[in-house]
Amino acid sequence: MDLIVNKVAESGIVTLDLANYLPVYEDVVTFDIKPFLFREMILKEKDFRDAMKTHDWEQYKDKNVAIYCSADAIVPVWAYMLIAAYLQPFAAGMYFGSAEELYKKLVTDAINTIDITEYTDKRVVLKGCGDKAVPEIAYVAATEKLRPVVKSLMYGEPCSTVPIYKQPLKK
Repeated sequence: MDLIVNKVAESGIVTLDLANYLPVYEDVVTFDIKPFLFREMILKEKDFRDAMKTHDWEQYKDKNVAIYCSADAIVPVWAYMLIAAYLQPFAAGMYFGSAEELYKKLVTDAINTIDITEYTDKRVVLKGCGDKAVPEIAYVAATEKLRPVVKSLMYGEPCSTVPIYKQPLKK
């Protein structure tokens, strides 16, 4: 009787599931300056400062906050700084831009925490299918991080991969 050999298991391929590095999207919230503007277009310093003093900053506790203005208004830089100063004791982090931009930054930051020593000189597959949708930026960041150290980099599943990079033979 012929033995069934699991060639995938014997291949030495290491699978990296980037979904394990995704931040929780619910931890990303926004702070829009628009409601704090006079007629949603002019920032009056005294009114703005008063509104910031009485605003409920506790709602941002342990959240990543995207600060932006959805109105087509001229907002002085100090206003964003004032918001950041009030957020700092509560928020996990803050970012100037949209929630989507902040999420992408958090994904990239998380990918950058990968310890590359465990992938050095290995054949690595970035998992392509899973329960969570992994944004493209995660794959780009992981490729940038891993390419200098891996023997080869692939996308997909160990049984069906798309080659991305293969280290040249050393002479």
